[in-house]
Amino acid sequence: MTTPDSDSLLAEQLLRLTRRVHRIQRRHLQQSGLGVTPAQAGLLRTLAHCDAPPRMADLAARLEVVPRAVTTLVDGLEASGMARRVPDPVNRRVIRIELTEDGRKALRELRGARVSAAEEILDPLTTLEREVLSGLLDALVGGETADHEPGRERQGDPERQGEPGRERGRTC
Repeated sequence: MTTPDSDSLLAEQLLRLTRRVHRIQRRHLQQSGLGVTPAQAGLLRTLAHCDAPPRMADLAARLEVVPRAVTTLVDGLEASGMARRVPDPVNRRVIRIELTEDGRKALRELRGARVSAAEEILDPLTTLEREVLSGLLDALVGGETADHEPGRERQGDPERQGEPGRERGRTC
């Protein structure tokens, strides 16, 4: 059983870890020399997971930002040749956003930067500690539901299999 003090400490540790992850990823992103901001990198990753070029509104919903923020991000990626606006084939009033070949190349380089950042962060952990952390993070990432019962076994829980939002290649 956790206490308010231990929960407070855990919350603080999670916030510090999040800040550290962001700092390290930002540094590795800058070292990549792509000239891409963390927000633009997130948009590139989102575009890569879409089955078809999404609308700006779809991207804004997926990234949980206002549409104006997506416009600014797309403007920057378009200026650097990593994304482009294309007309919708069915409704010419709709504009869709797609990755260019330069955007795909940038994504490959960004993946390398993310892996390097993760290796740096995880370096102090043993293989066993990494496996435990992976399981804990899976539980937390899937912990958006409020039905968790203390002591309830999560491994192999049929209610958690195939939860929406837990799959990797979601469409936009």
